Amino acid sequence: MGERVKDRGHRATVEAALTRLPGPDGERFARVLGHGSMEVEVYAPRGRDPQQPHTKDELYFVVSGSGEFVNGPDRHPFGPGDALFVPAGVEHRFESFTDDLVVWVVFYGPEGGEEGA
Repeated sequence: MGERVKDRGHRATVEAALTRLPGPDGERFARVLGHGSMEVEVYAPRGRDPQQPHTKDELYFVVSGSGEFVNGPDRHPFGPGDALFVPAGVEHRFESFTDDLVVWVVFYGPEGGEEGA
């Protein structure tokens, strides 16, 4: 997550988004939509998930794959069709996930999250 993204349209497909991975430096995420404080990325880690806490609240929508999601002190199994919420600043990551893991990530709201606003 970084600079504000200009709106690149109103529709994104998994197929088109995955053509942007990996990025030029091996990134396993790519921004695909943005509007105001909202940013949408596709994320498809391979092997391990190196994420660090983010400065905005976020939602994950699992497209494919399964495994375990660590969200602060909690652990949850996940699979296709699941929605996962992570408040800003909370440590989180996907663990023991299958090689086909693909998720939509939606960042939104103010820096520090809505609870901190």
